[in-house]
Amino acid sequence: MKRGMINKYGVAVLLVLIITLSVVFRFEIYFENALTGLPESDFEVGVSIWRIILEPILGPLLFFNRSIYALRELPMLFLWVLIIYLVFSGIFGREGFKKKKIGNALVNVLLLAGICFSMFALILFVPLPNNTIVNKSENAVLVTTHAHTEYSHDGLISQKGMWRWHQRNGFDAFFITDHANHKKSLEFAQAQRKGAFPMSPLVLVGQEHSGSNHMSLLGLDGAFETKGMSDGAVMDSVHRHGGVVIINHWFDGKGKEKEFYRNLGADGFEIENVGSDLYYDRDLFEKLRKFCSENDLIMVGGLDFHGYGRACSVYNALEIPNWNTMDPDSKEQAILTLLKAGPQEKIRILVYKDRPFYTDSNLWFRPFLTVIDYFRTLNLFQVVSWCFWVLLFSFLGKRINTLKVDFNQRIIILAGISALFLMTLALVYYFKDKNIRGYSDMYSEYMVILGPVGLVFLLITLLVGYRRFFKSIHKTA
Repeated sequence: MKRGMINKYGVAVLLVLIITLSVVFRFEIYFENALTGLPESDFEVGVSIWRIILEPILGPLLFFNRSIYALRELPMLFLWVLIIYLVFSGIFGREGFKKKKIGNALVNVLLLAGICFSMFALILFVPLPNNTIVNKSENAVLVTTHAHTEYSHDGLISQKGMWRWHQRNGFDAFFITDHANHKKSLEFAQAQRKGAFPMSPLVLVGQEHSGSNHMSLLGLDGAFETKGMSDGAVMDSVHRHGGVVIINHWFDGKGKEKEFYRNLGADGFEIENVGSDLYYDRDLFEKLRKFCSENDLIMVGGLDFHGYGRACSVYNALEIPNWNTMDPDSKEQAILTLLKAGPQEKIRILVYKDRPFYTDSNLWFRPFLTVIDYFRTLNLFQVVSWCFWVLLFSFLGKRINTLKVDFNQRIIILAGISALFLMTLALVYYFKDKNIRGYSDMYSEYMVILGPVGLVFLLITLLVGYRRFFKSIHKTA
């Protein structure tokens, strides 16, 4: 059978698989109420037009970004890419290793490893146009109670960037809870109130305090201090200033017993936190949920966004009638009142669900299942986008083949782009680091990783490229 015929069959099989998975085995994306385990019909999934247009490029990246155990699953994905390349590279022939191809294959593995690292950096650090939320409810207001900017020691996003991110993700208000610092957040919130930028989403002031356990201190003013204070004194001070105390990610096991924080006067607990893995131990979740219900403690979802990492996967939907007619101070007070006294029925915790739940007991083959789950979630427009791009690349592939640019040369081009991306990102972080010295070392820490790695990768790519492109030209001449 001719190669062209095989390619046509391959394209046809791929398109049939995509359509079959998205139609016959469809998994409908929805928002689940974390406390009831039931879908919330008041909220729908919004898909960005850029996501649809570039679906085959952005879609898989964002789907893996939302993996339940993303930081463990992504390296496994890239490892499989290298393994699959080696299997199909042609170095294994009927007579064992084909020695002439081993050198090229090993060099390509090195280049692919660099490309995979660049893809990991892209997924981790660049906020791509992910699916978001469409709020169809009458009175629900979407609020974040836990987020960090570059003025926190572990934040990697500007205050304005954080505002834009929450705007893109459909929020009505959000608290900035930088570690040991709320005065910069106060300045930013005051600038918004003075008309420096639009009032939606509303910026609210908080702080994450690292006592015996991390806790979000919400609704602060310029008179607030926490340095050198005990947990109890911090809570008393927050309450005197009209604020709310939420115990953050208590379930990570680093703090004291939950009864300790209840007795000190905490207003509630994070029942979900998606800063790392999407879920924590479900038995512990049930115990904490039951404890909060029995003790009239508020439960919220902790987004714990730091400017990098997982795409938005949790929302707090607070029932606040007449939100759009209220002034900023009234909006803030309404949010704080609900977070302090409830009732819990007026606070829904929405978790983005785009795949069946699975544990981390065996993640080795999970990348393959994740690819299947990804295609199961595509809507009609995304399927059309896939069909268009598959057919386009099939057509262009024939034209590219006439240029006699083989795989070994194509991978050089992709590696060069990847290396330049890493160096550009490092340069961006260099200039950002100059503006926030004394608050965070995150930019400098990642800059000294991405920059040198990108430079070494570029030098290797140029060396290999010279040998593959220019030497072949000289031989031909």
